Amino acid sequence: MPQQKDSPRRSDAQRNRERILEVALVELSRSADAPLSAIAKKAGVGQGTFYRNFPNRESLVLEIYRHETQQVADTAVRLLQTRAPDRALRAWMDRLAEFAMTKAGLADAIRQATGAPGGPAKPPHTPVSAAAELLLRANEEAGTIRPGVTADDFFLAIAGLWQLGPHDDWQPRAARLLDLVMDGLRAGAAGGRASHSPSAPSA
Repeated sequence: MPQQKDSPRRSDAQRNRERILEVALVELSRSADAPLSAIAKKAGVGQGTFYRNFPNRESLVLEIYRHETQQVADTAVRLLQTRAPDRALRAWMDRLAEFAMTKAGLADAIRQATGAPGGPAKPPHTPVSAAAELLLRANEEAGTIRPGVTADDFFLAIAGLWQLGPHDDWQPRAARLLDLVMDGLRAGAAGGRASHSPSAPSA
């Protein structure tokens, strides 16, 4: 029976944690310096509850980062289930751009949290990198992009996204950049080789 008594308590604790993360994402995306006390107040939890879940700013920021990058990664699987590989890849690139621009404050918070001497290391982009690999391999198998492109190649190619200002009119500039990257990925694709001159060297 003790397990039945604990269950609602665990459920409440989980809801509190999720609410804190939900509010913190909004507040830190607006401003990297959002006070933790303000986040706790907006989440409707006391300071004790807040610090039991997240003992410091770093633990909160890194958990948000982990959750958000996983969301971006999961989108890749859903897109591949509903679209052709090249369309799925291009749509996922838009999702990455949206993440980069709308979570600019969060990116600053991550830099602050991981930049202090002795602070935690910035978490790897593992889920996002794995999602990129999934999309690239699906496109390579479909013959819609040039063979041999790695996730590292891909992220270097789209690095210009992080040069855009989130408060500017970034959407058309991001779309143009990503269209150029997509055109580059398609060059030398197996599916398009027939249109090239026979004398042209293979990619």
